[in-house]
Amino acid sequence: MMFQIRSPQVAALTRVSLRSTRQPCSRGSISKASTLAHQRACLSKTWLPTGGLAPNEKEDGHSKLVRAGYLRQSHAGVFHMLPLGQRVQEKLEKLIDKHMLSVGASKVSLSSLSSEALWEKTKRLEAYGPELFRLTDRKDAPLLLAPTHEEEITNLVAKLVTSYRSLPLRLYQIGRKYRDELRPRQGVLRSREFLMKDLYTFDASVDAALQSYEEVRAAYSRLFDELKIPYVVAEASSGDIGGDLSHEYHLPSSMGEDMVISCNSCTYVANEELATAKSPSQEQSADKARVWRGVTKDRSTLVNVWFPNMPGLSGSDINTHAIKSVVPQLDSSMEDSIAFWTQDSTPESESPKVLKLVNVVDRRMSPDIHESIKGGKHPQLFPTGSNLKISSIKNETITKAEDGQKINALRIRDGDNCAHCESGELKVQKAVELGHTFHLGTRYSEPLGAKVQLRENTMAPMQMGCHGIGVSRIIGAVANHLADERGLNWPRVIAPYEVVIIAGRGVEDEDANQVYDQLVGDQQQVDAVLDDRPESFPWKMKDADTVGHPVIVLLGRKWLSDKMCEVQCRRLKVKEDVAFDELPVYINNLLSQL
Repeated sequence: MMFQIRSPQVAALTRVSLRSTRQPCSRGSISKASTLAHQRACLSKTWLPTGGLAPNEKEDGHSKLVRAGYLRQSHAGVFHMLPLGQRVQEKLEKLIDKHMLSVGASKVSLSSLSSEALWEKTKRLEAYGPELFRLTDRKDAPLLLAPTHEEEITNLVAKLVTSYRSLPLRLYQIGRKYRDELRPRQGVLRSREFLMKDLYTFDASVDAALQSYEEVRAAYSRLFDELKIPYVVAEASSGDIGGDLSHEYHLPSSMGEDMVISCNSCTYVANEELATAKSPSQEQSADKARVWRGVTKDRSTLVNVWFPNMPGLSGSDINTHAIKSVVPQLDSSMEDSIAFWTQDSTPESESPKVLKLVNVVDRRMSPDIHESIKGGKHPQLFPTGSNLKISSIKNETITKAEDGQKINALRIRDGDNCAHCESGELKVQKAVELGHTFHLGTRYSEPLGAKVQLRENTMAPMQMGCHGIGVSRIIGAVANHLADERGLNWPRVIAPYEVVIIAGRGVEDEDANQVYDQLVGDQQQVDAVLDDRPESFPWKMKDADTVGHPVIVLLGRKWLSDKMCEVQCRRLKVKEDVAFDELPVYINNLLSQL
């Protein structure tokens, strides 16, 4: 992220606003009860390290968060939340608390430290691999910083719950998680330390667990509706978490690293790992095949992916998710493995280091390619320069997935035919994952002994669900989605302040206090703040846009002459003079749309 230092004259105008040279937020006399009921919120009383950083031409949402004083980077992939960022975070947590309460969930706080022994029991220790932050205590006990808490919560419940009468049980937390990302990027969208809400449900039967799952899904929809952002719910793979039912909640965004596929005719939506398209009607012969080459993580198996030589197709169109479903150990991080194939080849007189060759055949290829591969006759079986011979290694061909369907080795593209309706075409769009729900079954309760006694006096493992929301990620994603060239632009429900009040030249502090009290009142109807900092009026206006307050109330000339406030709402394209007495109703009407 690059910033330009402004000229000394402009830098003076945008200096860090930490000082206050006058008595801030003096109490007015409009209502003694009002002034006693609340303490006015004033920007002069808050540390706001704004100014000194100029926007660049390609400024993204994260850069705007930094420039507006919401957060600062501590280390690669690690960030400090500053006062404005903390207010956004706390409001988002409050929103989550409300919707978790709606499904009867109790809030807990689990330790960030987890035992490696628990992760060994569930066989996830090695599956997570280098993403885990691992450490030992002074007694050499192996620990890790938890990237997720399925093991710990299951172990806790196993010790405290033994009867079906204690179920259903729904426990959630909002806490810090840790993943040693290889390449942390895009600020809080992909970081090493992040804030996450995770809800864990425990039920006595599969039917009860599925009911819990649907109740949580409904709560998630209500939560994202309240954020007023365009989200997409997609069928998803359970990945390392486990289970056989899963949905993701995505915000479509060019910044996204996930791909969501949807149909323009029916309700089908899925992520790229799970999405399917209608099988092609034509097949291509072996002589028109192309090959993408890969290798497994242990370097013992070479992988050929055979796909048709069609216009516009390249190796980047290979769906590595589909390949990993049949070759789980595929090293999908290796962009070009041809050099490895050649390097690991050995002279004909020696045995090759590679033990196996796996050929994955795309469903668009005709059956004649199978014999060509099996007999070692196809000229593209090995890359040029390789000394490997078909007689010296085990040769395997895979044409179907575990479900018996032919393998679609290519990524779905815009315009592919939907497999779930007659006339629909598929659309592919980038998206940021904001939440994920999993029906886990007994994936964790079985190995960790979380069982309850049923009516029949038998013990059975609890049926579990796991439901996550990326708190830090929502902040970064929403900031980027709603920002424009002037700055951030928050939804009402998580804005640091809903309304900022700015007094122009000649307007007394008492007048600004009067407007504040009119909006806030004794019931805290509007979350407003007074910008009483000793800066110029233009500076405050520009800062209000940068920070992204949903509504700005200006006291200028018309206030002095007619007690009229200028109300601005950039997102709704509103700029209107409003009488003092009508201000609360008018402002609340605007906020209800944000």
